[in-house]
Amino acid sequence: MKFATEYMEFNTQKKREYINITSDVETVVQKSGIREGMALVSAMHITAGVYINDAENGLIQDIDDWLEHLAPYKDDYRHHRTGETNGDAHLKNLLVHHEVIIPITNGQLDLGPWQQVYYAEFDGMRRKRLIIKAMGE
Repeated sequence: MKFATEYMEFNTQKKREYINITSDVETVVQKSGIREGMALVSAMHITAGVYINDAENGLIQDIDDWLEHLAPYKDDYRHHRTGETNGDAHLKNLLVHHEVIIPITNGQLDLGPWQQVYYAEFDGMRRKRLIIKAMGE
């Protein structure tokens, strides 16, 4: 079995951003030479996430609005007593999750017709990392 591991770094311009990383994951898979297996894509911070969804117009804003509705920024999170002010980002991470696993078939990501891979940043404007690990034969 082969393994390939690459890291990506992000330092977003805004607190919340959604970045399409599908081509980055595809590049890791192609460079790995793996024909059959899986790719793990995982945010390495508890205030970020990774998800798969469509790249249609308006959808990212809909997702952002939904997350803000469920886990709004507010001053009175107990977590803020630690000196942090990102309690909402931790909750948004729980809703989106921190990783996805994508099948690799015939040397390519085996995504549905409109599926794309996204990195979701909920507490940005500072350095964050993501791991892409391809595994297989």
